[in-house]
Amino acid sequence: MATTTNVRVGVLPVSNAVRPPRSLWGDAWYQFRRHKLAMAGLGVLLLLVLGTLVGPFVYRTPINVIDFKVAIEGPSPDHLFGTDDLGRDLLARALWGGRVSIAVGLTAVLIAITLGTTIGSLAGYFNKLDNPLMRFTDLFLSLPILPLLLVIIYLFRDTLRAAFGPELGVFIMIVTVIGVLQWMPVARLVRAQFLSLKQKEFVEAARAIGAADRRIIFRHILPNVLSPVLVAATIGVGGAILTESTLSFLGLGFPPDVPTWGRLLYDAQNYIDVAPHWAIFPGLLIFLTVLSINYIGDGLRDALDPRKSA
Repeated sequence: MATTTNVRVGVLPVSNAVRPPRSLWGDAWYQFRRHKLAMAGLGVLLLLVLGTLVGPFVYRTPINVIDFKVAIEGPSPDHLFGTDDLGRDLLARALWGGRVSIAVGLTAVLIAITLGTTIGSLAGYFNKLDNPLMRFTDLFLSLPILPLLLVIIYLFRDTLRAAFGPELGVFIMIVTVIGVLQWMPVARLVRAQFLSLKQKEFVEAARAIGAADRRIIFRHILPNVLSPVLVAATIGVGGAILTESTLSFLGLGFPPDVPTWGRLLYDAQNYIDVAPHWAIFPGLLIFLTVLSINYIGDGLRDALDPRKSA
């Protein structure tokens, strides 16, 4: 008599974990992490920002204490960056002034990105506004930036100082002037993206169902334009920091008691032969900041490139 044998077939356990859906920013972060120079630049920039924010609370040496006994001394355990002609600690002054330099770069770029994105989107979406806005952009592009900066600062510096104070008045003037004179490349970039994207099928579909122009701009086109704008913003921060440093080096920036990195270089120009450390350390901080921001911009450009697969 034949017997039947029940064979128990094992069932592989099904995992309850569900792979999270991919997103643009998730893929961009994955690509960004693979860019070694960009990650190194991000680490250096975070270190510099944390140093300027937290450093003055850890390194408590006052920035304006005068001690002629240690004037123009090189780096030592007591003064890691050395001292200036009045015996003031350069590390303490560099940490404090870094706040101002980085704040100027970020604020000026925020103004430039806002103006450039607004003008570029209007020119790219509305055909009637394209020609006048682009001619307006060409007008600003033809202006010599540095001479114009010098003229504006000469005309309005005293007025803003009297209205807002010597530090805040100069800060408002510098970030406004730098931001107003750096929006043109962003506007051209945004306009080109709008001209391309407004012909795409998803925009035509939104227009076919009766979506208003405001909704099409803010919900459908503008989110797809932010990637190149972010890349331009990172590069613009470095340019704004260099511009502020140039103005301070020319003696037209912040007051002497505000030790921005550019102001430290300006004060050191007459002592380079006897105290090279006075110029080396502020210049090195500017160099590292701008270089790290440029590397971050390169990493963002590669990470946000849709032709690169994650």
